[in-house]
Amino acid sequence: MTPLVEGNRIALLATGDEYFPALEAAIDAALKEVHLETYIFEDDPTGRRIAECLARASRRGVAVRLTVDGFGASNLLPPLRAILEPAGVSILVFRPEIAKFRFRRNRLRRMHRKLAVIDGRIGFCGGINVLDDRDGRGDGPPRFDFAVRVEGPIVADMHAAVRRLWTLLTWTHAGRRPSTRMEPCPPQPFFSDGRRAALLVRDNLRNRRTIEEAYLEAIEGARHEILIANPYFLPGQRFRHRLRDAALRGVRVRLLLQGKREYFWTHYAIRALHGRLLAAGMEIHDYTAVWLHAKVAVIDGRWATVGSSNIDPLSLLMAREANVVVEDERFAQELRTALEAAIELGAEPIRRESLAARPWVDRLLSWIAIGVARIASGIIGTSRLEGR
Repeated sequence: MTPLVEGNRIALLATGDEYFPALEAAIDAALKEVHLETYIFEDDPTGRRIAECLARASRRGVAVRLTVDGFGASNLLPPLRAILEPAGVSILVFRPEIAKFRFRRNRLRRMHRKLAVIDGRIGFCGGINVLDDRDGRGDGPPRFDFAVRVEGPIVADMHAAVRRLWTLLTWTHAGRRPSTRMEPCPPQPFFSDGRRAALLVRDNLRNRRTIEEAYLEAIEGARHEILIANPYFLPGQRFRHRLRDAALRGVRVRLLLQGKREYFWTHYAIRALHGRLLAAGMEIHDYTAVWLHAKVAVIDGRWATVGSSNIDPLSLLMAREANVVVEDERFAQELRTALEAAIELGAEPIRRESLAARPWVDRLLSWIAIGVARIASGIIGTSRLEGR
């Protein structure tokens, strides 16, 4: 596991209501360089607001580099490009061509992480895409999600990560070096009251299992409580067994999962695991208040992670992801309190006795969906071994 380093200031940002103002303020204060990576960059009021913010920075001479995913951001729509490109914002698309009628396993490799680094001094990491958190519902509650704002030593790792991907994509798209000079990372401040933390990235080179291994190590060391919130919870056998072993030794294991149906087959595949998870002594809570998008965890009230990685084969084995791990009681308690409130106010517990009462069609769909998921996992695993 990547070692944790001392001296970081890390602020938890709950939902886009806290994240976007903080991101916008940092970009507006930028002097030299802005890197922003996002899976989705939606053409909606929030997307246009952040696009205008990036454009303002570029017009005053800041080097602004935007990386989006070719699937999630649909290659970035023309109205957004009309804001960004005339202002001089540099844009790169990760895997821009999606074959609609021909399946290729390497097409599953997506850029799913949400990272921003401003002047090499302020970093952001989390699960929040650039889009309207309320899905056009006006003043309704935003989707349930988190990010962190970071200052301190691990910003250097965040800066290195965004530079590395930008350079790789420049070579891939144009076969040349980046056309604009990238600023070296400045010396990072060390905060005596800061927190121990690390940036974890999952890629297809040196860090194929970094995020998964961090979870497994923390779960294995748990003594009291494991609290995980994740919308796409389809862990592999090793992950499930590690959770089961924790529950058997008396650790309270609670899972806050997506209760609203977003993707048909994923929804039913996750439901197929409910019986085994409950039988192993875990607690499951389906979040139904709004869309759950958080990918976070708190273990023993001290270890916490916030990031972009789901706990499913795509995120853990294929996609480029980024999580920040924090080892600090105050931070962990802040996140745990938010998750506790979500369980109390917006979630429904899943009981073992209710599983048998599910309609037979529901159970059949779950059986089919988990079978499809297993086949897909096998394909993904083969693709990973082939190095595609």
